[in-house]
Amino acid sequence: MAITDWPEDERPRERLLARGAASLSDAELLAIFLRVGSRGTSAVDLARNLIRRFGSLNSLFAAGRNEFSEVPGMGPAKYAQLQAVLEMARRALAEEMKQRSTFASPGAVRDYLRLHLAGLEHEVFVALWLDAQNRLIAAEELFRGTLTQTSVYPREVVKRALWHNAAAVVLAHNHPSGVAEPSRADELLTSELKQVLALVEVRVLDHFIVAAQAAPLSFAERGLL
Repeated sequence: MAITDWPEDERPRERLLARGAASLSDAELLAIFLRVGSRGTSAVDLARNLIRRFGSLNSLFAAGRNEFSEVPGMGPAKYAQLQAVLEMARRALAEEMKQRSTFASPGAVRDYLRLHLAGLEHEVFVALWLDAQNRLIAAEELFRGTLTQTSVYPREVVKRALWHNAAAVVLAHNHPSGVAEPSRADELLTSELKQVLALVEVRVLDHFIVAAQAAPLSFAERGLL
C-alpha cells in the first residue's frame, strides 16, 4: 500500500509536522528523505530495508557510493542528496562548537564525531583543535589505518597543534568492531600525546572512542586522562 493511501495521522510527513521529528522512527525519518519507494514497496518499507541491509543509520551514512547504489531504488542522485544532508549536519554542529565552548555543548561534540566516524570500516584518528576559550578552530583527520589499527605519530600531532596555534585539543578515533572500549594501547597513546602536547602548552581535554553500536566513550569521564 502506498503511503498516500494510509490514514493521514499515520503518514510520516504529517506526523512530523504535527508532533515533531523526534516522534518518528529511524525508518520513518529516512522515508521522508527518500520521498518515494520503488515498485510494490512504500518509502517506509524501502527505508526499513536499507537500515536492515546496512545494520544501522550510522553504517548507512558511511556507505560508499557503489555500495549504496547497489540497493534497488537507490542511485547516484540519492547518494548525493544524502551526503549533502550529512555535510550540512556536520557543518551546523561545527558552527555550534566554534561559537560556544566545547564544554557548553558536549552533545554537539559527540554528535559531530558520530557523524564523522561511526560506521567507517577502517580506523581513523582525528583532532578537534580548540582555542583558549575551548571553541573549535578546526577538525582534522590526522591518520587513517586499517580495519583494526591506525599508526599515530606524536611528532606529527605536535606539528599540527603548532600550525593551528591551538590551546587545547579533543582527540578521537573509531573502532570499526563496534565496541567502544579503550585498549591498553589506546590508554598508552593518550598518555604519551598528553605529555608531548604539554611541552608546547596544548591541553588534551578528552579522547573519544566512537563505534557504530554505542555512544562515544569519553576518556575524561572514565578517569583515564
